Amino acid sequence: MTSTDSLLRGYLSDNAAGASPQILDAVVAASAGPSTPYGNDPLTAQMRAKMADAFECQLDVFPVGTGSAANGIGLAALTRPWGSILAHADSHIHNDEAGAPEFFTDGSKIVLLGGDHSKIDPDELRAAVKVGVGDVHSVQASVLSLTQVTETGSVYSIDELRELTSIAREAGLRVHMDGARFANALIALDVSPAEMTWKLGVDILSFGATKNGALTADAIVCFDPTLATELSFRHKRGGQLTSKMRFQSAQLDAYLTDDLWLDNARQSNAMAARLRAGIMDVAGVTVTSEPGSNILFALFPDELSAALLERGFGFYTDMGQHGMVRIVVSFVHVEEDIDAFIAAIRELA
Repeated sequence: MTSTDSLLRGYLSDNAAGASPQILDAVVAASAGPSTPYGNDPLTAQMRAKMADAFECQLDVFPVGTGSAANGIGLAALTRPWGSILAHADSHIHNDEAGAPEFFTDGSKIVLLGGDHSKIDPDELRAAVKVGVGDVHSVQASVLSLTQVTETGSVYSIDELRELTSIAREAGLRVHMDGARFANALIALDVSPAEMTWKLGVDILSFGATKNGALTADAIVCFDPTLATELSFRHKRGGQLTSKMRFQSAQLDAYLTDDLWLDNARQSNAMAARLRAGIMDVAGVTVTSEPGSNILFALFPDELSAALLERGFGFYTDMGQHGMVRIVVSFVHVEEDIDAFIAAIRELA
């Protein structure tokens, strides 16, 4: 892999990266002739079969255009309006979706839980699942939503996930996973998709691809066949049953082909680890996030952030704390990009 852009200094988000050539080629190929609309085409069937192979089980797949749609529609199938969704206070569904989950669920309340490194504390979850059970004056805990990778770049271990999903299951709750950076978590843990989802009791996964090489395609992956009919109607009602679904399916199909999704995630994780190692000993810089994914949080002196931004390095500053920066490495970054960033930090610190 080589750098193709002399301006690869953008670390605001992995959404800033382009699409993988294989995915672009697949979209062009899908346009070669007519095909059945609304997901009844051979390419969509092929993509669904590949997804089932990847997860080692029978499942239902509903392509969507955004992760917000995947989260909102998926959660709506798991709870009623008087139900509540238990999630970490840092979760994307709470902070970054303009009330989309509440919109799709017709008003289900998101109950916020704490925990270090944006991971839900098991004791807080144990207490939350018992609140107001059977009381008509209280929302009823219905869904546990887990973000993997978390919003601060940490990765739940399999044991951590197992403990949380077990608590939820024992209390009769459903389990949703926000997997916007799902592939990055798989690489970090070196586990299979099955081990991180349905084998732990996950009912619905918001399967992210856009941040990791796709153009405009994510998916709702459902492991419970009893939810398929409701999801089908919610998929349509939510404006996500696209007439030319084959173009989304083409992206997801190429994403899963020859482990492209895992290779892309492996690249971004490795480059983030390289960046972390290169700045850990820089005076005045403190890396605060856990290692593992493609996201770094660190404390930078104001002068350092200003100087780096002046040089064209893009990243978010003052992320909930003065001096806190967020750096997101994407699959398009290569060693020369990371080394140039490290050199600039070391020079300007």
